[in-house]
Amino acid sequence: MTKKRCISLFVENEIGVLARISGLFSGKSYNLDSLTVGTTEDETISRMTISLTSDDQTFEQIKKQLNRSVEVIKVIDFTDTAIHTKELMFIKINSCSEQDMAKLTYMREIFNAKMIDYDTSAILLESVQTEEKNNDLIRLLEASFPNRIEIVRGGNVAIEAISISKP
Repeated sequence: MTKKRCISLFVENEIGVLARISGLFSGKSYNLDSLTVGTTEDETISRMTISLTSDDQTFEQIKKQLNRSVEVIKVIDFTDTAIHTKELMFIKINSCSEQDMAKLTYMREIFNAKMIDYDTSAILLESVQTEEKNNDLIRLLEASFPNRIEIVRGGNVAIEAISISKP
């Protein structure tokens, strides 16, 4: 059975590490849903958040291969762990009338999206939500403004929850 998975890697912050890790996935024909990377509080270490969909057997192979990689310091499987996760997304809606702008103002408030740029006929929204909430916003905007939206998604970042209840 395939299911959505999330893993976090602590890796050496060196040139080529991202290429080698992503190459490990492409070399084995594993598909990633998203890969986000950034430095940590220690400038010599980067943290990668990888989202993918796979079955249990394939996922175990992936974790083993990552653990064997010299640049990987630690692999954390978030699949069945309480975590906080967010995804950055920009959505541009073009060819907007005054009525469309009013409708978008209402929608963005409901989804807690920020209007970060606009002119008389277009609006640019920023949404920092879970992947699921961003998908819901996309579905609503596609239904309301067909063929007029442009989407840029930045991938998930995740961290373990502090409390024992799932956020």
